Amino acid sequence: MGWTFVYLMVFLKLPIIALLLIVWWAIRQKPETGEPPPDEGDGGSRKPRHPRPPLRPLPRRGPHHGATPPAPPSRVRAVSGFAGHGHSAAH
Repeated sequence: MGWTFVYLMVFLKLPIIALLLIVWWAIRQKPETGEPPPDEGDGGSRKPRHPRPPLRPLPRRGPHHGATPPAPPSRVRAVSGFAGHGHSAAH
């Protein structure tokens, strides 16, 4: 119980203490007094400056009026089995 208790109660608390110190340091930082940010004049609104043009209608899909669908292709049966192993390809 000796070293396990010390490990759990002390060493695992170090990351928490480091996090608290980083947060405390970040809060106490003074803002940089360099170049002022550019003034947008709109207060940061996200409205677009120009209205977007209306969307074009999408092209139609599928068969169109009166067109008959094409005939399906003829089916081909696949041959199964391996040649050269004493089995014939067609059973």
